[in-house]
Amino acid sequence: MSWVASIARSDIVALKAYEHAAWEPDVTRLHANELPWRAPGDHSFQGLNRYPEPQPRELIQRLASLYRVPSSAVLVGRGSDEAIDLLIRGFCRAGQDAVLVCPPTFGMYAVCAQIHGAQVLSVPLRSEDGFSLDEEAVLERCTPEVKIVFLCSPNNPTGNLLSARAIRRIAKALTGRSLVAVDEAYVEFSGEESLTRHLPKLTNLAILRTLSKAHGLAGARCGTLIADPEVISLLKKVISPYAITQLTLEAVMKLVDPSNVATMRERTGLIRAERERVAQALSRLKCVKRVWPSCANFILAEFEDAARALSQASAAQLQVRDARGYPGLSNALRITIGTAAQNERLLQAWA
Repeated sequence: MSWVASIARSDIVALKAYEHAAWEPDVTRLHANELPWRAPGDHSFQGLNRYPEPQPRELIQRLASLYRVPSSAVLVGRGSDEAIDLLIRGFCRAGQDAVLVCPPTFGMYAVCAQIHGAQVLSVPLRSEDGFSLDEEAVLERCTPEVKIVFLCSPNNPTGNLLSARAIRRIAKALTGRSLVAVDEAYVEFSGEESLTRHLPKLTNLAILRTLSKAHGLAGARCGTLIADPEVISLLKKVISPYAITQLTLEAVMKLVDPSNVATMRERTGLIRAERERVAQALSRLKCVKRVWPSCANFILAEFEDAARALSQASAAQLQVRDARGYPGLSNALRITIGTAAQNERLLQAWA
Protein backbone atom coordinates (compact mmCIF):
# COMPACT_ATOMS: atom_id res chain seq x y z
CA MET A 1 0.00 0.00 0.00
CA SER A 2 1.28 3.47 -0.87
CA TRP A 3 1.86 6.09 1.82
CA VAL A 4 -1.04 8.19 0.47
CA ALA A 5 -3.47 5.27 0.54
CA SER A 6 -2.34 4.39 4.07
CA ILE A 7 -3.27 7.80 5.54
CA ALA A 8 -6.14 8.91 3.25
CA ARG A 9 -9.76 7.94 3.79
CA SER A 10 -10.10 4.34 2.65
CA ASP A 11 -13.50 5.04 1.10
CA ILE A 12 -12.02 7.83 -1.03
CA VAL A 13 -9.12 5.61 -2.05
CA ALA A 14 -11.67 3.00 -3.20
CA LEU A 15 -14.03 5.55 -4.74
CA LYS A 16 -14.76 5.31 -8.45
CA ALA A 17 -14.71 8.95 -9.56
CA TYR A 18 -17.61 10.53 -11.45
CA GLU A 19 -17.12 10.19 -15.20
CA HIS A 20 -17.71 13.57 -16.80
CA ALA A 21 -18.43 13.96 -20.50
CA ALA A 22 -15.35 13.20 -22.59
CA TRP A 23 -13.42 16.33 -23.54
CA GLU A 24 -12.85 16.47 -27.30
CA PRO A 25 -13.27 20.12 -28.32
CA ASP A 26 -12.58 19.54 -32.02
CA VAL A 27 -15.64 17.35 -32.62
CA THR A 28 -19.33 18.24 -32.63
CA ARG A 29 -20.62 17.79 -29.09
CA LEU A 30 -23.91 15.93 -28.79
CA HIS A 31 -23.03 14.02 -25.65
CA ALA A 32 -23.16 16.51 -22.72
CA ASN A 33 -26.76 17.78 -22.90
CA GLU A 34 -25.60 21.30 -23.78
CA LEU A 35 -27.62 23.86 -25.73
CA PRO A 36 -26.23 24.20 -29.29
CA TRP A 37 -26.49 28.03 -29.33
CA ARG A 38 -24.64 30.68 -27.38
CA ALA A 39 -26.61 32.95 -25.08
CA PRO A 40 -27.18 36.49 -26.42
CA GLY A 41 -24.22 38.64 -25.46
CA ASP A 42 -21.86 35.69 -24.88
CA HIS A 43 -18.51 36.87 -26.26
CA SER A 44 -16.34 34.20 -24.64
CA PHE A 45 -13.85 32.36 -26.81
CA GLN A 46 -15.27 28.85 -26.41
CA GLY A 47 -18.87 29.74 -25.64
CA LEU A 48 -20.58 29.56 -22.27
CA ASN A 49 -23.15 27.10 -23.60
CA ARG A 50 -20.40 24.45 -23.43
CA TYR A 51 -18.97 22.91 -20.28
CA PRO A 52 -15.35 23.93 -19.67
CA GLU A 53 -12.55 21.39 -19.68
CA PRO A 54 -12.22 19.64 -16.31
CA GLN A 55 -8.77 20.51 -14.90
CA PRO A 56 -7.90 22.55 -18.04
CA ARG A 57 -4.60 21.33 -19.49
CA GLU A 58 -3.45 24.73 -20.76
CA LEU A 59 -4.13 26.35 -17.40
CA ILE A 60 -2.36 23.59 -15.47
CA GLN A 61 0.66 23.90 -17.76
CA ARG A 62 0.69 27.68 -17.31
CA LEU A 63 0.50 27.40 -13.51
CA ALA A 64 3.07 24.60 -13.41
CA SER A 65 5.44 26.85 -15.36
CA LEU A 66 4.68 29.82 -13.10
CA TYR A 67 5.39 27.81 -9.94
CA ARG A 68 8.21 25.75 -11.53
CA VAL A 69 6.72 22.35 -10.74
CA PRO A 70 5.63 19.36 -12.89
CA SER A 71 2.08 19.47 -14.28
CA SER A 72 1.36 16.18 -12.52
CA ALA A 73 1.84 17.95 -9.17
CA VAL A 74 -0.84 20.60 -9.87
CA LEU A 75 -4.53 20.65 -9.02
CA VAL A 76 -6.43 23.84 -9.84
CA GLY A 77 -9.54 24.92 -7.97
CA ARG A 78 -11.63 27.84 -6.74
CA GLY A 79 -9.05 29.66 -4.65
CA SER A 80 -7.05 28.15 -1.79
CA ASP A 81 -10.29 27.61 0.13
CA GLU A 82 -11.30 24.75 -2.16
CA ALA A 83 -7.88 23.11 -1.79
CA ILE A 84 -8.21 23.27 2.02
CA ASP A 85 -11.64 21.67 1.79
CA LEU A 86 -10.43 18.96 -0.60
CA LEU A 87 -7.49 18.01 1.60
CA ILE A 88 -9.73 17.53 4.61
CA ARG A 89 -12.35 15.67 2.59
CA GLY A 90 -9.74 13.34 1.17
CA PHE A 91 -7.80 12.58 4.34
CA CYS A 92 -10.01 13.04 7.41
CA ARG A 93 -12.75 10.65 8.54
CA ALA A 94 -15.57 12.37 10.43
CA GLY A 95 -15.43 11.70 14.15
CA GLN A 96 -12.07 9.94 13.94
CA ASP A 97 -9.32 12.05 12.37
CA ALA A 98 -7.94 15.48 13.20
CA VAL A 99 -6.13 18.47 11.76
CA LEU A 100 -3.62 20.60 13.63
CA VAL A 101 -3.51 24.40 13.36
CA CYS A 102 -1.26 27.06 14.88
CA PRO A 103 -3.32 30.07 16.00
CA PRO A 104 -3.63 32.92 15.47
CA THR A 105 -3.96 31.87 11.83
CA PHE A 106 -6.33 31.70 8.86
CA GLY A 107 -9.72 30.57 10.12
CA MET A 108 -10.73 28.40 7.15
CA TYR A 109 -8.55 25.47 8.26
CA ALA A 110 -10.59 24.98 11.43
CA VAL A 111 -13.91 25.85 9.80
CA CYS A 112 -13.46 23.29 7.01
CA ALA A 113 -12.36 20.66 9.51
CA GLN A 114 -15.46 21.27 11.65
CA ILE A 115 -17.73 21.12 8.60
CA HIS A 116 -16.36 17.67 7.80
CA GLY A 117 -16.49 16.44 11.39
CA ALA A 118 -12.74 16.36 11.95
CA GLN A 119 -11.27 17.30 15.31
CA VAL A 120 -9.19 20.49 15.49
CA LEU A 121 -6.05 20.42 17.62
CA SER A 122 -4.03 23.57 18.14
CA VAL A 123 -0.49 24.59 19.04
CA PRO A 124 -0.35 28.39 19.39
CA LEU A 125 2.39 30.35 17.71
CA ARG A 126 4.85 31.85 20.20
CA SER A 127 3.66 35.45 20.46
CA GLU A 128 6.58 36.35 22.71
CA ASP A 129 8.93 35.37 19.86
CA GLY A 130 7.21 37.20 17.01
CA PHE A 131 4.61 34.46 16.49
CA SER A 132 7.24 31.85 15.68
CA LEU A 133 6.44 28.19 15.14
CA ASP A 134 6.75 25.89 18.16
CA GLU A 135 8.24 22.94 16.30
CA GLU A 136 8.66 20.67 19.30
CA ALA A 137 5.10 21.26 20.54
CA VAL A 138 3.67 20.60 17.06
CA LEU A 139 5.36 17.21 16.89
CA GLU A 140 4.32 16.33 20.43
CA ARG A 141 0.70 17.19 19.62
CA CYS A 142 0.63 15.14 16.41
CA THR A 143 -1.18 12.03 17.56
CA PRO A 144 -1.84 9.22 15.03
CA GLU A 145 -5.25 10.82 14.39
CA VAL A 146 -3.70 14.01 12.98
CA LYS A 147 -3.79 13.63 9.20
CA ILE A 148 -3.02 17.23 8.20
CA VAL A 149 -0.90 19.97 9.79
CA PHE A 150 -1.88 23.38 8.39
CA LEU A 151 0.82 26.06 8.46
CA CYS A 152 0.45 29.55 6.96
CA SER A 153 3.65 31.32 5.88
CA PRO A 154 3.58 34.30 5.74
CA ASN A 155 0.96 33.86 8.40
CA ASN A 156 -2.44 35.50 8.34
CA PRO A 157 -3.16 37.67 10.37
CA THR A 158 0.31 38.20 11.89
CA GLY A 159 2.25 38.64 8.64
CA ASN A 160 5.41 36.80 9.69
CA LEU A 161 7.21 34.03 7.86
CA LEU A 162 7.43 30.72 9.68
CA SER A 163 10.84 29.06 9.80
CA ALA A 164 11.32 27.08 6.59
CA ARG A 165 13.81 24.87 8.39
CA ALA A 166 11.30 24.07 11.13
CA ILE A 167 8.61 23.29 8.54
CA ARG A 168 10.97 20.93 6.73
CA ARG A 169 11.87 19.17 9.98
CA ILE A 170 8.18 18.75 10.87
CA ALA A 171 7.43 17.33 7.43
CA LYS A 172 10.35 14.94 7.66
CA ALA A 173 9.31 13.74 11.12
CA LEU A 174 5.72 13.16 9.92
CA THR A 175 6.66 11.33 6.70
CA GLY A 176 4.21 8.51 6.10
CA ARG A 177 1.93 9.75 8.93
CA SER A 178 0.53 13.17 8.04
CA LEU A 179 0.41 15.78 5.33
CA VAL A 180 1.99 19.15 6.08
CA ALA A 181 -0.03 21.73 4.13
CA VAL A 182 1.76 25.07 3.83
CA ASP A 183 -0.40 28.01 2.76
CA GLU A 184 1.78 30.40 0.75
CA ALA A 185 -0.94 32.85 -0.27
CA TYR A 186 1.32 35.81 0.54
CA VAL A 187 4.76 34.42 -0.30
CA GLU A 188 5.25 36.77 -3.28
CA PHE A 189 5.35 39.70 -0.85
CA SER A 190 8.05 38.11 1.32
CA GLY A 191 10.99 38.03 -1.04
CA GLU A 192 11.55 34.38 -0.08
CA GLU A 193 11.39 31.26 -2.24
CA SER A 194 8.49 28.85 -2.13
CA LEU A 195 8.86 25.56 -0.31
CA THR A 196 7.83 23.76 -3.50
CA ARG A 197 11.52 23.18 -4.21
CA HIS A 198 11.56 20.67 -1.33
CA LEU A 199 8.69 18.53 -2.66
CA PRO A 200 10.92 15.92 -4.37
CA LYS A 201 12.43 14.95 -0.99
CA LEU A 202 9.46 15.72 1.26
CA THR A 203 6.57 14.03 -0.51
CA ASN A 204 4.14 14.73 2.34
CA LEU A 205 4.40 18.50 1.78
CA ALA A 206 1.39 20.13 0.13
CA ILE A 207 1.73 23.75 -0.94
CA LEU A 208 -1.22 26.12 -1.42
CA ARG A 209 -0.77 28.97 -3.90
CA THR A 210 -3.28 31.53 -5.15
CA LEU A 211 -3.71 34.16 -7.83
CA SER A 212 -5.90 36.23 -5.50
CA LYS A 213 -3.23 38.29 -3.79
CA ALA A 214 -0.07 39.27 -5.68
CA HIS A 215 -1.62 38.69 -9.12
CA GLY A 216 -4.68 40.81 -8.31
CA LEU A 217 -7.17 38.14 -9.39
CA ALA A 218 -9.24 37.65 -6.22
CA GLY A 219 -12.45 37.86 -8.24
CA ALA A 220 -11.34 35.09 -10.60
CA ARG A 221 -11.25 32.54 -7.75
CA CYS A 222 -8.30 30.49 -8.95
CA GLY A 223 -5.95 28.67 -6.61
CA THR A 224 -3.46 25.85 -6.91
CA LEU A 225 -2.62 22.84 -4.78
CA ILE A 226 0.91 21.61 -5.43
CA ALA A 227 1.62 18.17 -4.02
CA ASP A 228 2.85 14.66 -4.72
CA PRO A 229 1.13 13.39 -7.92
CA GLU A 230 -0.52 10.61 -5.91
CA VAL A 231 -2.16 13.19 -3.64
CA ILE A 232 -3.31 15.11 -6.72
CA SER A 233 -4.78 11.94 -8.26
CA LEU A 234 -6.68 11.16 -5.07
CA LEU A 235 -8.18 14.64 -4.79
CA LYS A 236 -9.23 14.66 -8.44
CA LYS A 237 -11.78 12.07 -7.34
CA VAL A 238 -13.52 14.52 -5.03
CA ILE A 239 -13.18 17.88 -6.76
CA SER A 240 -16.22 19.12 -8.70
CA PRO A 241 -16.01 18.04 -12.36
CA TYR A 242 -16.02 21.61 -13.71
CA ALA A 243 -14.40 23.56 -10.88
CA ILE A 244 -12.96 26.29 -13.12
CA THR A 245 -15.46 28.29 -15.16
CA GLN A 246 -14.80 29.11 -18.80
CA LEU A 247 -14.67 32.84 -18.01
CA THR A 248 -12.09 32.25 -15.27
CA LEU A 249 -10.04 30.02 -17.55
CA GLU A 250 -9.97 32.58 -20.36
CA ALA A 251 -9.20 35.48 -18.01
CA VAL A 252 -6.40 33.68 -16.20
CA MET A 253 -4.77 32.42 -19.41
CA LYS A 254 -4.72 36.01 -20.66
CA LEU A 255 -3.64 37.67 -17.42
CA VAL A 256 -1.01 35.23 -16.17
CA ASP A 257 1.36 35.58 -19.11
CA PRO A 258 5.04 36.67 -18.90
CA SER A 259 4.32 40.38 -19.34
CA ASN A 260 1.70 40.38 -16.58
CA VAL A 261 3.94 38.34 -14.28
CA ALA A 262 6.55 41.09 -14.70
CA THR A 263 3.90 43.65 -13.70
CA MET A 264 2.99 41.52 -10.69
CA ARG A 265 6.61 41.53 -9.51
CA GLU A 266 6.85 45.28 -9.98
CA ARG A 267 3.67 45.82 -7.96
CA THR A 268 4.68 43.48 -5.14
CA GLY A 269 7.87 45.53 -4.89
CA LEU A 270 5.79 48.69 -4.56
CA ILE A 271 3.63 47.06 -1.88
CA ARG A 272 6.71 45.98 0.09
CA ALA A 273 8.14 49.50 0.02
CA GLU A 274 4.80 51.04 1.01
CA ARG A 275 4.40 48.41 3.74
CA GLU A 276 7.63 49.55 5.38
CA ARG A 277 6.66 53.23 5.10
CA VAL A 278 3.24 52.62 6.65
CA ALA A 279 4.70 50.45 9.41
CA GLN A 280 7.11 53.22 10.40
CA ALA A 281 4.36 55.85 10.28
CA LEU A 282 2.06 53.67 12.42
CA SER A 283 4.77 53.16 15.01
CA ARG A 284 4.94 56.94 15.51
CA LEU A 285 1.22 57.36 16.20
CA LYS A 286 0.19 57.80 19.84
CA CYS A 287 -2.85 55.56 19.37
CA VAL A 288 -0.69 52.60 18.29
CA LYS A 289 0.99 50.45 20.94
CA ARG A 290 2.81 48.01 18.68
CA VAL A 291 3.41 47.18 15.01
CA TRP A 292 4.46 43.64 14.18
CA PRO A 293 6.95 43.06 11.34
CA SER A 294 5.24 41.77 8.19
CA CYS A 295 6.26 39.80 5.09
CA ALA A 296 2.77 39.97 3.58
CA ASN A 297 0.65 42.71 1.95
CA PHE A 298 -0.83 43.73 5.29
CA ILE A 299 0.30 44.92 8.72
CA LEU A 300 -0.93 43.81 12.13
CA ALA A 301 -0.95 46.57 14.73
CA GLU A 302 -2.04 46.80 18.36
CA PHE A 303 -3.96 49.93 19.34
CA GLU A 304 -4.65 51.67 22.62
CA ASP A 305 -8.34 51.55 21.69
CA ALA A 306 -9.07 49.34 18.67
CA ALA A 307 -12.80 50.14 18.68
CA ARG A 308 -12.06 53.87 18.42
CA ALA A 309 -9.51 53.24 15.64
CA LEU A 310 -12.11 51.25 13.70
CA SER A 311 -14.61 54.07 14.09
CA GLN A 312 -12.08 56.66 12.90
CA ALA A 313 -11.24 54.56 9.82
CA SER A 314 -14.92 54.12 9.04
CA ALA A 315 -15.51 57.88 9.32
CA ALA A 316 -12.82 58.29 6.67
CA GLN A 317 -14.68 55.78 4.44
CA LEU A 318 -11.95 53.17 4.95
CA GLN A 319 -12.22 49.56 6.10
CA VAL A 320 -9.60 47.67 8.06
CA ARG A 321 -9.93 44.17 9.51
CA ASP A 322 -10.91 43.74 13.14
CA ALA A 323 -8.47 41.11 14.47
CA ARG A 324 -9.63 41.22 18.09
CA GLY A 325 -11.32 37.82 17.76
CA TYR A 326 -8.00 36.02 17.35
CA PRO A 327 -6.44 34.60 20.52
CA GLY A 328 -3.94 37.00 22.07
CA LEU A 329 -4.89 39.91 19.80
CA SER A 330 -7.43 41.72 21.96
CA ASN A 331 -6.67 45.21 20.58
CA ALA A 332 -5.27 44.37 17.15
CA LEU A 333 -6.32 45.48 13.67
CA ARG A 334 -5.08 44.12 10.34
CA ILE A 335 -4.39 46.77 7.71
CA THR A 336 -4.13 45.86 4.04
CA ILE A 337 -1.59 47.97 2.17
CA GLY A 338 -3.34 50.07 -0.47
CA THR A 339 -2.10 52.86 -2.71
CA ALA A 340 0.05 55.56 -1.18
CA ALA A 341 -2.93 57.94 -1.22
CA GLN A 342 -5.24 55.43 0.46
CA ASN A 343 -2.66 54.64 3.11
CA GLU A 344 -2.13 58.33 3.78
CA ARG A 345 -5.86 58.87 4.31
CA LEU A 346 -5.83 56.10 6.92
CA LEU A 347 -2.78 57.47 8.71
CA GLN A 348 -4.37 60.94 8.79
CA ALA A 349 -7.59 59.48 10.24
CA TRP A 350 -5.57 58.00 13.09
CA ALA A 351 -3.29 60.97 13.54
